[in-house]
Amino acid sequence: MKVLISTDIEGVAGVFHPEQTRAGNGEYEAARRWMTLEANAAIEGAFAGGAKQVWVNDSHGSFHNLLPDLLDARAQVVLGKPRMLGMMAGLETGPALVFMIGYHAMSQSRGILAHTMNSFAFASVRLNGILVGEAGLYGALAQEYGASVALLSGDDAFVEETRPAFPDATFVITKTASGHASGATQTPASARAEIGRAAQAVVALHVAGGEVSDVPRVRSSHFRCELRVQSPALADLFGQWPTLTRTDGVSLRFDAPSVEHVVRMLNCLSAMSFMLR
Repeated sequence: MKVLISTDIEGVAGVFHPEQTRAGNGEYEAARRWMTLEANAAIEGAFAGGAKQVWVNDSHGSFHNLLPDLLDARAQVVLGKPRMLGMMAGLETGPALVFMIGYHAMSQSRGILAHTMNSFAFASVRLNGILVGEAGLYGALAQEYGASVALLSGDDAFVEETRPAFPDATFVITKTASGHASGATQTPASARAEIGRAAQAVVALHVAGGEVSDVPRVRSSHFRCELRVQSPALADLFGQWPTLTRTDGVSLRFDAPSVEHVVRMLNCLSAMSFMLR
């Protein structure tokens, strides 16, 4: 049984400030180590629960934050970009379970360092009318590939907004938000211990044939993505794409045959946005 672990940094215990998420300073170097060790806790827990293969995907920013020499030697590590499946690269290898470790709440929410994919570009994303963050979007992609979203970690705002989408999953709250860049946190060691225990329990239950999966509710061949961007200039830019329809000064929409196509389009738009920075 294979597990795919997608790891972000904003939801990691001890991470509160933008400097901790951006390369080039000591705050980031400490945070990427905490990120790596939380990923490793999930890896070790998955193997302890009976997983035969574990892939860990670096899913933050440039996708090269994890420190591979600190990870369990049994794991495969996915690094670098661009990637067809973005934060869920590795789905194409057929994992049974997906973990999302260190994830954060969606843009415009009360969560710590909350955003959706690209804080400069996107104010909100709706998929078939439902407001989604990165977990909702990439979790739907995982389900489209036949994987079950089984374990997620991040702050309390992230857990509150994400639990309805994956009601059968296990959640670990690493910290509690009191503002965009403030709150109370577990220590890194405490968060790692809890993530490790949860990973082991989830995989063991699955191996034993227990119910830990959330079966995709709808397999659709039509998806509508409604995108609200951060400025009219971004809408001007994204509106150049022939398949996008602009609906007001800062809103656009497009249709797609799958969640994968939605994800790929959003990642292309995110890359385009760097023209205006």
